[in-house]
Amino acid sequence: SRMAAKEEAGLVGAGAGAPTKPASSFAAIRDQYETIEQVQAALRAAGLESSQLIIGVDCTKSNTWTGAKSFGGRCLHEISSARQNPYQEAISIIGRTLSAFDDDGLIPVFGFGDARTTDRAVFKFTDAPCVGFEQVLDAYNRVIPSVTLAGPTSFAPMIRQAIDIVRKERQYTILVIIADGQVNDLATTEAAIVEASNYPLSIVVVGVGDGPFDTMREWDDNLPARRFDNMQFVDAGSLSRVDARHRDAAFAVAALQEIPDQYKAVQRLRLLR
Repeated sequence: SRMAAKEEAGLVGAGAGAPTKPASSFAAIRDQYETIEQVQAALRAAGLESSQLIIGVDCTKSNTWTGAKSFGGRCLHEISSARQNPYQEAISIIGRTLSAFDDDGLIPVFGFGDARTTDRAVFKFTDAPCVGFEQVLDAYNRVIPSVTLAGPTSFAPMIRQAIDIVRKERQYTILVIIADGQVNDLATTEAAIVEASNYPLSIVVVGVGDGPFDTMREWDDNLPARRFDNMQFVDAGSLSRVDARHRDAAFAVAALQEIPDQYKAVQRLRLLR
């Protein structure tokens, strides 16, 4: 069961063993698709029949100021009945576009960077994985108001938590990290991304707020120590300029652009065993 891969409720540690250093076969995967249908066809052609989704939510203090331009100066996590905040928008659009690629509809959701976990661990939004994205959104709306935003920002605990789940589940998994892009601990996060390339795990980082996202873009196409290019970055803010009718498609294509080739790399490297 998926729950076998999750530890007891409360704080979840970030240990996934020391990074190993296999020979790198890294080559940046280029973006090449324009429609959801093209991506879906490429996924089928690559042999991807089922996958799992994990969601990680950035609960660091920089969310209070990285909405200065894009969210009217409000905290990116501000919950209001008048409008969705950028995290709610991202969760909703991920649900509409990526849920088709989740095999069992069970989605573990974690937060990181709050006052309890800082840059050392992650916390669960719910004891059991959410069933579908409406539950993900409900959990977010229920949990976030009581979270104390803190930091520093490191993606490493979230990535290592995903590695722990993948090691137990032995299924191809897509980790979606929704974050404002301000990573403090670059070295530890980079080491975790490299370590993740030993596993059947793709990382999609969805950037919300004003940025800057230079580091995210750098990671998308560099970090040559990786066994394969296992990360894709999507600037959610730039998609707000896309016509509303085409926004879902634009997001799905941006988020899933590299997944077919990543899945082929996972097979070639025999990481699913």
